[in-house]
Amino acid sequence: MKIEELQARVDQWIKEYGVRYYNELTNTVILMEEVGEMARLVARVYGEQSFKNLQEAEQAKTNLADEMADILFVLTCLANQMGIDLTNAIEKNLTKKTLRDKERHQNNLKLK
Repeated sequence: MKIEELQARVDQWIKEYGVRYYNELTNTVILMEEVGEMARLVARVYGEQSFKNLQEAEQAKTNLADEMADILFVLTCLANQMGIDLTNAIEKNLTKKTLRDKERHQNNLKLK
């Protein structure tokens, strides 16, 4: 799915099932909540924290993907309601990063 398709599908979902977008502040707080949920899983899957039980550990990868999708959904909601074209924003961001960092990472001895 292309990013513009994602934005259109999320907008259609909101109109069909969500009644309306939450306001920007509420969606920003929800986004932070979702990032926290993903961070909790990352700390357990890739970090040193342990899971509460075996079932939680077995479902971690699936849950991690779901948390990432939740983040993308809420971020897309914010972009839609703020009138941001994410495709354009990402293109500009990649150009900025390329100009700024094209040699920086190649010359970083910590990455070799």
